[in-house]
Amino acid sequence: MQEQLFSPKDLQVLKAEKLQIAARRKKDSSLKLLFIAATSIGILALILLLATILVDGLSSLTPDLFKNYPSRRAASSGLKSAFVGTIYMVLIMVPISFLIGVGAAIFMQEYAKKGWITKIIQLNISTLAGVPSIVYGILGLTIFVRGMQLDRSLLSGALTMSLLVLPVIIVSAQEAIKAVPNTRREASLALGATKWQTVHRTVLPSAMPGILTGVILAVSRAIGETAPLVMIGALTYVAFLPDNVLDQFTVMPIQIYNWISKPQTEFHDLAAAGIIVLLVMLLVLNMIAVILRNRFQKNL
Repeated sequence: MQEQLFSPKDLQVLKAEKLQIAARRKKDSSLKLLFIAATSIGILALILLLATILVDGLSSLTPDLFKNYPSRRAASSGLKSAFVGTIYMVLIMVPISFLIGVGAAIFMQEYAKKGWITKIIQLNISTLAGVPSIVYGILGLTIFVRGMQLDRSLLSGALTMSLLVLPVIIVSAQEAIKAVPNTRREASLALGATKWQTVHRTVLPSAMPGILTGVILAVSRAIGETAPLVMIGALTYVAFLPDNVLDQFTVMPIQIYNWISKPQTEFHDLAAAGIIVLLVMLLVLNMIAVILRNRFQKNL
């Protein structure tokens, strides 16, 4: 039957195509197994890391951990100054980075004229988002600590971390604003609204879920950074709470690093407990980002 329908040449072509299809399927299956193995290795490593941290740190995760200041004795050492310092730094950093970052994104996306200057600025912003964090520490040391004479203060740390997260916030806010359909802008302008009224009442409400998500994820990154604060001279041992923004301070990553560097096992357990607290803070921030995004999306 096949000999009547197909010539020998056609049969050879069909056979070759079947072999190619079988080879492609075999290749797809092999790559799928490879990707599953790679993902499994990453997940297993993460599970082992979390399990080790939980086993070492749960015993030290007590109320005294938040009540006591850092000490040279592990039994009386705690996270109080580092925990409060982290919260203070975030409370200062978030308004500064949000206003400047979102404002720059609005200007670049809605008001700036498209040209080579804008492209260069956009390229620099995107490049800065991938610069190592220690570079921002050097910049903060030069500008805030020495240039503005703010010394090793809480304000210097917050401003330095604001520089760190600004490129990420600008890029994410621009993408959120860019995703708003142009028809909404055109409809607003057609009804007689000004440019700012269109941005304020139409564009920003639609883009706010993406903007807030980008801001909170950027802040989550800043909470876990150590290198920039080490560069500006944040202390590793602080047995007091800052009374104002010009006081010296410490944060949780620096305190955890200080405990890890000590040879005693008790300090390593305290560091594991501090890592658990830091992970919980990051999870809470991510949950807030999801809740805010869903809430704004429902109001659209």
